[in-house]
Amino acid sequence: MANLNLDPWQQDFIDREGDKILCCGRQVGKTEICSIDAGEWAIKNKNQVILMIAPTERQAYNLFDKTINYLLEKYPRFIKMGKDRPTKTKITLKNGTKIFCLPTGVAGVGIRGLTVGRLYVDETSRIPEEVWAAVTPMLLTTGGNMILLSTPHGAQGEFWRVWVNKDNAYESYSRFSVNSEDVIRKREISDTWTERQREGALRVIEQAKARLSNKLFAQEYMGEFIEDLFRYFSDDLIKSCCVLKRRENIQKGKQYFMGCDIARMGEDEGTFEIFEKVTSENIIQVENIVTRKKLTTETEDRIINLDRIYDFHFKESVGLDAGAGTLGVSIFDHLLRNDELRHKIVAINNRARSLDRSQTAKAKLLIEDLYDNTRSLMERGFVKLLDDDNLIESFRSIQYEFVETKLGRRMKIWGDYSHIVEGVNRALILANSKNLNIWISSIKP
Repeated sequence: MANLNLDPWQQDFIDREGDKILCCGRQVGKTEICSIDAGEWAIKNKNQVILMIAPTERQAYNLFDKTINYLLEKYPRFIKMGKDRPTKTKITLKNGTKIFCLPTGVAGVGIRGLTVGRLYVDETSRIPEEVWAAVTPMLLTTGGNMILLSTPHGAQGEFWRVWVNKDNAYESYSRFSVNSEDVIRKREISDTWTERQREGALRVIEQAKARLSNKLFAQEYMGEFIEDLFRYFSDDLIKSCCVLKRRENIQKGKQYFMGCDIARMGEDEGTFEIFEKVTSENIIQVENIVTRKKLTTETEDRIINLDRIYDFHFKESVGLDAGAGTLGVSIFDHLLRNDELRHKIVAINNRARSLDRSQTAKAKLLIEDLYDNTRSLMERGFVKLLDDDNLIESFRSIQYEFVETKLGRRMKIWGDYSHIVEGVNRALILANSKNLNIWISSIKP
């Protein structure tokens, strides 16, 4: 990274002093450039504290890890080793400056009490409103600076207020706006940005244009604040429901249901969401498991093992994303041959409709129905969820807009980190299915 060929806007960002805000499309290199910015500032300023925060550990560690790598490549002799060697959350330099990394969580409780000279806030648009009360006093006595970086997430929240300089309260910020398409087309070809990389990135851009609505593309890739994109789950609703801790022991003989979102090999995450139905008005989450880069055979084995642990003994108690063209189809077909699971699994395609386990009968169950069922259960207090950062991030990522179709105006629901919520949706629609009466037939094998 130390030899990274910088774009002109990246060099300008590093050279600019004071408070800074970077509003950008996806994959423009915001994390890389902020890691360089943080590393250089740490080297040049003695006895300071730098804090890097983000909504979740995964996001916070991303910037922190790249900062460690930059310092190790360019300034290895400045880093303390031995008992003061770098950890997952702290780097200590020989000039007395320390760099910390922490997730904010829902309310910022874990970051209160720190005094910092420079604060980096990654994925700022996803930071809950309550966190800012914990963040802003950190710079009060140091006269330090705040660096905000994010893709927009609707025209709302602190990131949006800073960007538009609402009420003229944020004039101290230097503003940088970068969109994904411009970066890809204009970035100079070099050892770190080849022609092949450019062609591949442009292909992804064209695919995104075809797949996403104009509003979503403008938000995610052009870095624009879109007023007609709304949050599907409010922070207050998420906070009121995400209150549970994981059980230390698995309780046998309970009414368990599981929803799965199957990942492809690569960067996608797979998820297994497990709930206990105590009563029709008391459904509690007991586990949220996220996996990466797993073969289909490993995913099948995980489902079989989870069934042995939790004993999903109710018919249609395990929901998979197994609609036409999805990776879950082959897993679903294989599990239908498993004597222990064939009565329990049901295919639920999050894009269009739900199928019963024989795939011969179809029930009209649109993605809106799945999300509406989950939100309704949450609003009525019938479901409680785990207090889990990644799960909360997934709920906060869900947005909706209204689009015109051949059948009229309808709601379109979308999220860039939706897989956990989609697993939750499948588990809850099954746990609540008898109340909803959604299944049109039950065909025995």
